[in-house]
Amino acid sequence: MTPGTVMDIGRQAIEIALMMSAPLFLVALVTGLIVSVFQAATQINEMTLSFVPKLVAIFVTLVIAGPWMITLITDFASRLYGSIPSLIG
Repeated sequence: MTPGTVMDIGRQAIEIALMMSAPLFLVALVTGLIVSVFQAATQINEMTLSFVPKLVAIFVTLVIAGPWMITLITDFASRLYGSIPSLIG
């Protein structure tokens, strides 16, 4: 196994991790922005007001994007396990 192969596998793993986390981060960002604008407009500065909507939005995103995320990681894992014989020998 060459250092280039190790770097390629690492790069693929980081790409998969970023692809899986991107929808959750984007939803949390948008939800936080909307709640911040609402808090600024109403002058309500309650900390739980920003936490609960983000939690709900991330949960809904996980329910919607969960099957895609599971398919993404299982495909990567099966490709990685399938390439073990060629990486060793």
